[in-house]
Amino acid sequence: MRRKLTEIGKINWKVQLCWVKAHVGIQENELSDTLTKEAATNADTIECYKKVPKSVVISELYEISVEKWQKEWDQITKGEITKNTSW
Repeated sequence: MRRKLTEIGKINWKVQLCWVKAHVGIQENELSDTLTKEAATNADTIECYKKVPKSVVISELYEISVEKWQKEWDQITKGEITKNTSW
């Protein structure tokens, strides 16, 4: 956002950010609030993304890595003595 504001400043636009209390009485904010509520409660609205926690991504990547490593380990012929050693 900062970059866009800097670019806008270069073309002599003035941007003013201010706090608005509860969208009361400001037409654009009222419209935004109404559209947001409609989208949130409409069952026909299609999600454009799904948020996934970082911990889930890390866990899935770990599992994929272990599976890939195991598959390569099982297919390689080197280290047969190590493979056959029971610890």
